[in-house]
Amino acid sequence: MKNLMLILLAASLFRLIAGTSGAAENYQAASTRRMADRLRQIVLQSDPMQNPFLNRRAAEMFEGQLRLALEQPDADPARFVGLRYRLAHELLHAGRSREAIEQFEALRKLIGEGRIELPEDKQTLLRMNTALAHLRLGEQENCLLNHTIDSCLMPIQPGGFHQKTLGSEGAITILKEQLARDPNDLQAGWLLNLAYMTLGAHPDGVPPFFLIPPRVFNSEYDLPRFPDRARGSGLDLNTLAGSAVMDDFDNDGNLDLMICSMGVEDPLRFFRNSADGHFEERTGPAGLTGELGGLNLVQADYNNDGYLDVLVLRGAWFEKQGHHPNSLLRNNGNGTFDDVTEEAGLLSFHPTQTATWLDFNNDGWIDLFIGNESVPGDVNPCELYRNNGDGTFQEIARASGLTGLGLIKSVHSGDYNNDGWTDIYVSCRGQANLLYRNEGKPADGTPWSFRNVAADLGVSDPVYSFPAWFFDYDNDGWLDLFACGYGVKSVASVAADYLGLRHGAALPRLYHNNGDGTFTNVTAEAGLNHLLVGMAGNFGDLDNDGFADLYIGTGSPDLTMLVPNRMFRNDSGRRFQDVTTSGGFGTVQKGHGICFGDLDNDGDQDVYTSIGGAYEGDTYFNALFENPGNENDWLKLRLVGSTSNRSAIGARIKVSVQTKTGSRSIHRTVNSGGTFGASPLRQEFGLGKTATVTGVEVFWPASGVRQHFAGLRKNRCYLIHENRKTPTEESLASFKLPLTHASHH
Repeated sequence: MKNLMLILLAASLFRLIAGTSGAAENYQAASTRRMADRLRQIVLQSDPMQNPFLNRRAAEMFEGQLRLALEQPDADPARFVGLRYRLAHELLHAGRSREAIEQFEALRKLIGEGRIELPEDKQTLLRMNTALAHLRLGEQENCLLNHTIDSCLMPIQPGGFHQKTLGSEGAITILKEQLARDPNDLQAGWLLNLAYMTLGAHPDGVPPFFLIPPRVFNSEYDLPRFPDRARGSGLDLNTLAGSAVMDDFDNDGNLDLMICSMGVEDPLRFFRNSADGHFEERTGPAGLTGELGGLNLVQADYNNDGYLDVLVLRGAWFEKQGHHPNSLLRNNGNGTFDDVTEEAGLLSFHPTQTATWLDFNNDGWIDLFIGNESVPGDVNPCELYRNNGDGTFQEIARASGLTGLGLIKSVHSGDYNNDGWTDIYVSCRGQANLLYRNEGKPADGTPWSFRNVAADLGVSDPVYSFPAWFFDYDNDGWLDLFACGYGVKSVASVAADYLGLRHGAALPRLYHNNGDGTFTNVTAEAGLNHLLVGMAGNFGDLDNDGFADLYIGTGSPDLTMLVPNRMFRNDSGRRFQDVTTSGGFGTVQKGHGICFGDLDNDGDQDVYTSIGGAYEGDTYFNALFENPGNENDWLKLRLVGSTSNRSAIGARIKVSVQTKTGSRSIHRTVNSGGTFGASPLRQEFGLGKTATVTGVEVFWPASGVRQHFAGLRKNRCYLIHENRKTPTEESLASFKLPLTHASHH
């Protein structure tokens, strides 16, 4: 018995050690298991008749119903037109394209035989869905099953031409049929041009009247190609819409990745950077098994222990079916994470995809604002969680004046008026956007307050918007504001924009900060007056010139919304140049989480992006665009707060440099970037060519301390502590990302 007790004690100690000092293969916290149980119950309870994105289960239901109906002795196929169409629609969205084509063609045959009559608008819908099913089949047989680094990059090059051509050929036949009836149908015209591209027959094979000329895709600046290295690195996940955090979770100097996907059964996945060009999946050993779903991720060190934690956001787009819990994943510092949502006081059940970490009261503990989705009949207020400094949070949104309701698509925080207090911008779909000015520390114990000043400052547009963020695009020390339009009926509007035609869809806004608490709309002057249909976006520095470039992930749940993701280079703070085609960024599949960061520690920023749609069959491979390098210099700064929050979110940095063309300053605020996708909190500065760093200034809002450093060398990484006078140089070993050839998966 004594020996048995010793064995049991030893086993208990082993489990304790595994949970605190080293990742064990079977480690998982009880709190994580409870969350996994909740999420599994959501899977079981989800209703495919209420949730438009549970297409596989819906298709199975309609298959059964149609089979039973047709088994009746007096069954007439013409009687079941509506049921067959719903089945075909769900098959298409479930990724069962061949079967969808069969059902759509069966309906078209009934029309051709005169057995059913449909009005012209319904026949158009049927034709377009049939053509779309053929296009999807072509994508599946080529871009997915025979994937190359050129697949689905618009305009499509020889490496992306389809080897199996029946899908695109079938689509062309039906699209021509539609255009014969309506030659001005720009939606059909756009898809026709895309189908010809996949066959290598654009532009010469396209009927001239319907041709979208190749010149409309020309880049405005000759950026070198950023090849996709996701396959060789082990990061080419084939997922739905989702997001990623790129950051250093184990403090070894190498950037890791945590990746999510919105499907209710899709697992959260964690990849550790092996520092040899490969990424090792550590989801199970990290204790994350069962963490399902999630459309977005944002990181911060919420408990100031020196390790980055992650918030998973769930339920967006599902409306009443989207009352899913978010998850706060605490980094234990040993390669494992615990889901501490409930014990932290963050357990709530609202559909959302967006949140921002900020220290709104400058107490040194990072707080959290969550933008929830409200629709008629389902009201979900936004949430502001104040960090209590003991691992828990208290919700105080209404008491603080954060009462805005709506279909919230993005929230971002920043000190736009440089008063030392962090403000919040809220992007909405279908209503005016909100800018909540932080009114600062209240007197006499009154509640903390924010006031919506968006209308006063003229930054409420666009009414239909999605990704939005603060960034200092012209390096004048004042945060500017970008809000991307998302009001569009169909891909026809995108085609019209490329062709210079009127379309009436929502355009983005770039608001320049005037430095006096006001903004000016400079969208047109900055070259961003394009219809972008942005679902996601982030910013970084592609060429190390010190000016923030931006990448927009485009699309919508609509399967016809096949439009290129768009990359814009910042031309010295004056305007933005479209470099989508030259850089190879124009994936026509749905764009979501985007991260800029130096994954291979070679001094330039790479781009990782999550790609995929909302419907269950609309998956695509994520991409890792490797930076081919440039001649410009760089500097990396990792900030650690003491009085301020440990992850230094909200700290402001000014790097002064001297180059052959003169002196200049580069400004950054520590955060994870834009909307959908989180870049590293370690700040990566491009300095320009032949630069000398003449000074670095860091402002810590919580303490009011303003540090000044001299003698920092370019092309180095430094650690800066809020309470230390001297930066410490950190050594980062560079490595090569594996080459990805044009061969298929």
